[in-house]
Amino acid sequence: MPEMDLLISALTTLLVVVDPLGLVPIFLSLTPGADAAARRHIAILSATIAFAILAAATLFGASLLGALGISLPAFRVAGGLLLFFMAFEMLFERRQPRKTATADTAMSKDDIRNIAAFPLAIPLMAGPGAIAACILLAARMEGNMVGLGALIGIAFAVCLTCVIAFLLATPIDKLLGVTGRTVLSRLLGVILAALAVQFVADGVRNLVAL
Repeated sequence: MPEMDLLISALTTLLVVVDPLGLVPIFLSLTPGADAAARRHIAILSATIAFAILAAATLFGASLLGALGISLPAFRVAGGLLLFFMAFEMLFERRQPRKTATADTAMSKDDIRNIAAFPLAIPLMAGPGAIAACILLAARMEGNMVGLGALIGIAFAVCLTCVIAFLLATPIDKLLGVTGRTVLSRLLGVILAALAVQFVADGVRNLVAL
């Protein structure tokens, strides 16, 4: 069984990267005029697709990297830098406008029945950052199947959190407001930056040891 600290780190990383609360205003903007049943369907379908992608990344990501000739230490450094860039966007209010722009582009092209897959599941929930985080966290489990199962369970819990946030989108958006979302985004940005630095440090240490 992996250490509890590692599981807590995995849960924190995925929660911050996926950012269920940050997706609430985007979900509302993507489903204007939709009734409760339609929103529930979109929320569940998008979370299901996102979970399938993250679970696949957890189980097969390292093997895919090996087939491409990419070492895990190198991916740790690259993934850590990607997560750090996301943290930088959160700290300086750049991530939310980018996500909103992605959503606006999708609405101009896709019918509301398709937004569960794009852009909600991909790239807003299971984007490059979340996929990279799953691969990096799986590598830290070092082949421990119980740990990988726990990580998949954590991914499921995060996707379930997204469903709950989407179903309660209207009251959550009113409760947080603009100020609440800004404070929360910057606080999570600091946490994600620290986690990203740890990934980079681990990757550099392993690269030097090769």
